[in-house]
Amino acid sequence: MQRQLLVAAVLATLSLLVSGQTDYPDFFYKLSLQWPPSVCTPSQCPSPIPQTFTIHGLWPQSLEDDKAIPPYDVKKCTDVQPTAPENILDALQPIGSKLNNLWPSLSKQKTKEEFWEHEWQNHGMCSDYPDKPRNYFSAALDLTTRYNPLEVMGIQPGDELHEVGTILDAVKQHVRVGAYPQILCNRRAKKGLQLKEIRFCFVRAKPPSVFRDCPKQLAGDCKERTDRIRLPPLPSEATYIDEL
Repeated sequence: MQRQLLVAAVLATLSLLVSGQTDYPDFFYKLSLQWPPSVCTPSQCPSPIPQTFTIHGLWPQSLEDDKAIPPYDVKKCTDVQPTAPENILDALQPIGSKLNNLWPSLSKQKTKEEFWEHEWQNHGMCSDYPDKPRNYFSAALDLTTRYNPLEVMGIQPGDELHEVGTILDAVKQHVRVGAYPQILCNRRAKKGLQLKEIRFCFVRAKPPSVFRDCPKQLAGDCKERTDRIRLPPLPSEATYIDEL
């Protein structure tokens, strides 16, 4: 009996070790791409405004409730000591030009380096790359260059209105995707609902590559699949609204 109890205790300890000795749940990855004309309005965004979707982040999300895995803290989320945010920039130098183009800051109040450090502190340190920031950022860059949101959504910038459900179904049926994304909307007083971000979900892997349905397909001001939204064209000037 004592031997059986000892074996059970050892197995329980191994289970904790395998799980990382943490209460953090298992997760999937969510790649969030933002449309600058929806993030910005005339006067405060850095110029020039990007003319394509840019990266907001690559986020580990709980399989249980689709909430972001909490930032690294004393409870840990990994057995590996993560790289501190202030130490990631040297590691990112080899991919600096790609980051400048695809992962800029859309805020005059936050430099691109501060934006990268923010995303690393809040999401990267509890990813599968806690001590490899270059690998984490490269995974997001590779996914972004592989899939053109305009192509997979089947829409172009302009004042035409589109049902959210039609966009979701188009992505689901796209031969290279085959999974539902998440659409985040915001609202302009004069123009109504617009697409602010499209978020693609991926099965957890190193690196993530296999699409999966996003658990929640609507976010922000979009509440129904029948909501009609626009993808605003690029303005001549812009103002930063927010970076969540």
